[in-house]
Amino acid sequence: MFDKLEDLLIRYQEIVGELNEPTVTNNQERFRSIMKEQSDLTPIVDAYNEYKKCKQDVEDSVSMLEMESDEEMRDMLKEELNDAKKRIIELEQELKILLLPKDPNDEKNVIVEIRAGAGGDEAALFAAQIYRIYVRYAERQRWRVETMNVDEIGIGGMKDVSFMISGQGAYSKLKYESGVHRVQRVPETESGGRIHTSTITVAIMPEVEEVDVELNMNDCKFDVFRASGNGGQCVNTTDSAVRLTHLPTGIVISCQDEKSQLKNKDKALRVLRAKLYELEQEKRHDAEAELRKSQVGTGDRSEKIRTYNFPQGRVTDHRIKLTLHKLDAIMDGDIQEMIDSLTAADQAAKLSKLNEQGSY
Repeated sequence: MFDKLEDLLIRYQEIVGELNEPTVTNNQERFRSIMKEQSDLTPIVDAYNEYKKCKQDVEDSVSMLEMESDEEMRDMLKEELNDAKKRIIELEQELKILLLPKDPNDEKNVIVEIRAGAGGDEAALFAAQIYRIYVRYAERQRWRVETMNVDEIGIGGMKDVSFMISGQGAYSKLKYESGVHRVQRVPETESGGRIHTSTITVAIMPEVEEVDVELNMNDCKFDVFRASGNGGQCVNTTDSAVRLTHLPTGIVISCQDEKSQLKNKDKALRVLRAKLYELEQEKRHDAEAELRKSQVGTGDRSEKIRTYNFPQGRVTDHRIKLTLHKLDAIMDGDIQEMIDSLTAADQAAKLSKLNEQGSY
């Protein structure tokens, strides 16, 4: 691990030297690339420099203790020595986490799909609430939300909705949300007071560029139709909505949120690229099944990941067996504690796997 850290430190110093060159901005693409590399390396280098300082502090304290006879000074040196040793242990763990292989999609925007499952209208109402959770969370992160398609029911529910969340690190924070979300509560239409269980599915897909996915436009069939539901006059009176069918896979995507047919077609293609990329990722994950088992969840949208229990005011994530008794806050988009816990559990699982393999 420390050989790798030394190599990264040398690379960081090379980057700093390159950034100090007066001609560095002549090539903007190169400039952005090395700025990104510097940003990625900075937390590792900072932690490693602090680690080396603590190691030096330990050596200095030990040397001074051997020469010091004053008891008060010896007590102070012992305290400094213990503090430095504790910090070294903490920094070693931090450095291991920082050196974990990065998910190349972590900094990407995400396309989110929410679909009502078992439970009829109650499931559609819950789907609308889950949609609101992510919109409110995105607002807290100062991310942008762009609706792509929504199929609403008259009582305020959604049969399905797809939307894009754009912002730094969106995928890294939301990628653990894929799967089946279950709600247990008494529906407003239930006169007998019985608790019903309904489900919805969530899919989180990284937005991908054209270069990331090979897409043959001859495999794409476009149909246009008149949009329905809420919207301005142009939305409801022109054939602006687009239905895209990918013939090899049978994937069908509808987009009708924009007044422009071209914009809806562009959105549909962005969703299709994300879906095709997801299919490729699933194939890769199947090939790396053993490593996938060590991570939190499978990302499979058929996996039940979370239960929202309204009578008890709790939310439970089944993958890490975490229960939070703050349902109202979570329904208002306060999901950071859940995300942080899932991230920490995933990092711990990956570290454990690497330790077993003797990679450190």
